[in-house]
Amino acid sequence: MRLNLAFLALLLSNVAARAAAPTPAEIVAHAPDSAWETVAPERLLLMTMADGGRAVIELAPDFAPVHVANVVRLARAHAWDRGAITRVQDNYVVQWRVRDGKTASPKGFVEQPPAEYDRPLDGLAFRPLGYPDPYAPQAGLVAGWAAGSDGARVWPAQCYGTVGVGREMPPDTGDGRELYVINGEAPRQLDRNLAVVGRVLVGMEYFGALRRGTGALGFYTDEHQDIPIKNMTLAADLPQVARPHVQTMRTDSPTFGAYLDARAARTDQFFVRAAHGVALCNVPVPSREVR
Repeated sequence: MRLNLAFLALLLSNVAARAAAPTPAEIVAHAPDSAWETVAPERLLLMTMADGGRAVIELAPDFAPVHVANVVRLARAHAWDRGAITRVQDNYVVQWRVRDGKTASPKGFVEQPPAEYDRPLDGLAFRPLGYPDPYAPQAGLVAGWAAGSDGARVWPAQCYGTVGVGREMPPDTGDGRELYVINGEAPRQLDRNLAVVGRVLVGMEYFGALRRGTGALGFYTDEHQDIPIKNMTLAADLPQVARPHVQTMRTDSPTFGAYLDARAARTDQFFVRAAHGVALCNVPVPSREVR
């Protein structure tokens, strides 16, 4: 009887502990202001669609400065105005282009950017994920971005919401006139093969709801199916009242540590067994728009 009572007490304590464990969403919802940092308007692109859709993209100049500078120049030259989404491939990418790829390039535009697929780790703080990764010797967070590393160099991971530059065959690296966003399971085989210029912080639900293209690789087969872009504008170039204000969670904060632990080992009431492991792209860095 004593053994049974002891077992029952242990069982009840485990149930209570499981019920009390916060979910990742609860951790994010209750994160203190100190766990968040505001993204500078110089690093934000506001993408507005003709149908009213809207997305906010954080740029990644630390990883692909030349490509990012090209994208900014295109935005300031209004090259994206009346551009279009031309490809929606299920569980892979949404791709869009400028209005006219044959028009003169903006001043300072680099027609053939270098292969900005990785960079030295020097000068960047690397936070290891703590779990093995099949695509990189090390996986973790660099300046708040999911990344792989070999200890000397580092590269952004192609996760859901990653924005990259479309290109032709090597040595072409793409010039920024065509961009894509990952809209499905992370195609990590693309790591170090395309230039990453940003990530969608607000509006991924818009891209996820787009009708799929029926042509090869998900391209629309008729230009009348293309989805028009109204404009893409650097937030810093907008009036203060029109700028998006977005924050991302600091990956060096205790709150993010708790969030990572919860993502790796869910012990809240729904879960019967904790995984005790998590893939890099299954730890998306939380973001929020502050209105």
